[in-house]
Amino acid sequence: MEQEFKIRTYGRTELALLYSPDINGQSAYRKLKNWFSMNPKLRHFCCQKQRTFTPAQVKEIISILGEP
Repeated sequence: MEQEFKIRTYGRTELALLYSPDINGQSAYRKLKNWFSMNPKLRHFCCQKQRTFTPAQVKEIISILGEP
């Protein structure tokens, strides 16, 4: 049974692994950053040094990429 995705604070690797669960954390985060760089509405996340995404940022990300 799949769990419902919750809007909350996520670590950057934690969120990346939800989108790419079959690869390691570092690779999943690089893949997520690549998606950010290819999307003009998410590109601003590429330059950020933060290690977590706030609930508002998570909501913005899933509004464009969809739920993991």
